[in-house]
Amino acid sequence: MCKGLAALPHTCLERAKEIKTKLGTLLQKPDTVIDFIIQYPEKPEKQIKTTKPSADEAVQWKDSLEKLLQNSYGRSAFQSFLKMEFSEENVDFWIACEEFKKTKSPTKMALKAKKIYEEFIQTEAPREVNIDHFTKAVTMKNLVELSSSSFDLAQKKIFALMEKDSLPRFIRSEVYQELVK
Repeated sequence: MCKGLAALPHTCLERAKEIKTKLGTLLQKPDTVIDFIIQYPEKPEKQIKTTKPSADEAVQWKDSLEKLLQNSYGRSAFQSFLKMEFSEENVDFWIACEEFKKTKSPTKMALKAKKIYEEFIQTEAPREVNIDHFTKAVTMKNLVELSSSSFDLAQKKIFALMEKDSLPRFIRSEVYQELVK
């Protein structure tokens, strides 16, 4: 058996390095392949019927994040892509803002605003989006007198960030390339 570092036979050192490598690999990968393929929602979500777009329709997304997000299949593909990159908070924030704008009840609006703020805006939020201090301050001020446009500035900043950064990566991805074939 292996005793003390000085007395370690060469094979014990090799075995220790092998175990360390395997542990490191296990910590970086999902538990199983199925966990990587299937995204388990935190809570049950409404299933939106999506039909695969034509290649011509998908080609238009290259030049328009707005068209991509308006298409339920495109939005879903974009979300899945960003989840694989561990950067889905931006599109999730954008979608939450769109849902917030549709809310009519002041009580529901206040609840949704609080949830969006706590999940995406506040410092150290679990899924904090990358907005500058000015935008954060304006958004917080807008929350004092709540309206459907309270998150507009932050949403526009995140849209611009996705358009500049996430969309080009998505366009280069295999997911997108398969859609335009």
